[in-house]
Amino acid sequence: MRNVFMITMLLPFFLLAGCLHFEGNDIGRFAEVDDVHPELRMKPIPQGLGVNIHFYQGNEKDLAMIEASGMGIIRMDISWDGVEKVPGVYDFSQYDFLIADMEARGVRILFIIDYGNTLYDEGLAPCSDAGRQASARFCAALAERYAGKSIIWELWNEPNLDHFWKPKPDVDAYMAWCHAVAPAIRQGDPDACIIAPAVSRVDRDFLRECFKRGLLELVDGISVHPYRSGEHGPETALKEYRALEKMIDEMMPAGRGPIPVISGEWGYTSKEISPELQGKYLARQWLANLSAGIPISIWYDWHEDGQDPEEREHHFGTVAWDYAPKPAYIAMTTLTKQLEGYLLAGRLHLGNDEEFAVLFRKAANDWKLALWTTGKSHQMRLPEGLRLGAGTDWLGNALEPDTGNTCPVTDAPAYYILDAPPPKSIPYVGERAR
Repeated sequence: MRNVFMITMLLPFFLLAGCLHFEGNDIGRFAEVDDVHPELRMKPIPQGLGVNIHFYQGNEKDLAMIEASGMGIIRMDISWDGVEKVPGVYDFSQYDFLIADMEARGVRILFIIDYGNTLYDEGLAPCSDAGRQASARFCAALAERYAGKSIIWELWNEPNLDHFWKPKPDVDAYMAWCHAVAPAIRQGDPDACIIAPAVSRVDRDFLRECFKRGLLELVDGISVHPYRSGEHGPETALKEYRALEKMIDEMMPAGRGPIPVISGEWGYTSKEISPELQGKYLARQWLANLSAGIPISIWYDWHEDGQDPEEREHHFGTVAWDYAPKPAYIAMTTLTKQLEGYLLAGRLHLGNDEEFAVLFRKAANDWKLALWTTGKSHQMRLPEGLRLGAGTDWLGNALEPDTGNTCPVTDAPAYYILDAPPPKSIPYVGERAR
């Protein structure tokens, strides 16, 4: 069955031969896709695009709006302390509800296995053999219960920060825990998908030390949280991905296939930037990540966490406290509607670093282009032979491109139908050979 699945997933990529190129990266990283876990392969939109949530059951408004948004994946915690309150006795019922609700809507789940348990190591991050073994038993039971589900298991949340790996970050203790729980997860479900270490920002020092201690031998993907301030747009993360991928390649254990990088949590608060710019950044984050071959992008956050107008943590959401859609929600819904079912084809090279033209393809003659700039709005001259059809702006409004060879481009993505395939004369960013 896995071979049949692989052929099904590969077919669109074979059809794209000659035009599939990832930004700043050689296509060879993804050529041997059978070595990449099925849950971490590049999939049609919106399967790899989603948000971080903070609920388990009973939130009908959340469920309805998540379904209407068209997103394909959510991220949520599985807290050990909330499951095992008596040694060796596990209550997974709240997760059963969430899994059933998401399965009914065709939404995948990225579950974070995180935080200590007051029964062991005084509730701190596991630091003793007894604590690690207890955590491993919990993880094995967890994986066995949900084997066969479309779940990605993430090992902790931001262990490089002291308020998550308590009492303070300790790469040796974290990796000792990973070496205990990763095999236990695979014992519970041999086909499990495991990612780590979910570091805050792209902390290459912490990542390098994890790699030295064998993390690349344990996991299927490397997850990072590329947070940055509002004056630094999402595209500024691309260089960090490239540097991380280079480090992974240099430290890859012999015999391992490609290990993708996952954008596991990242957003901008509308306390520090306008809600409109936040919405533009959501769409640009997802599109720029796709252009870099990042198969999963999780926006933080789904819903506002509070109502304090001065608290930055209360304003990362795509919907307000009263569930009024913010521009970020509308941008998300527009993107998923415009590109549903499309696969990334690559980023066209327009002669500068500011203009982004990310190309998608669904069928032999079904192409779309997402177009924006990180600079000032202007009238862009299109490459020779590139013809745009009808378009849609980031908020879902219809656009008619200018006749001739120019097109307006702004700091918000616009989605255009291509009247014909892009000419082969237009190069792709990162392309090494035609």
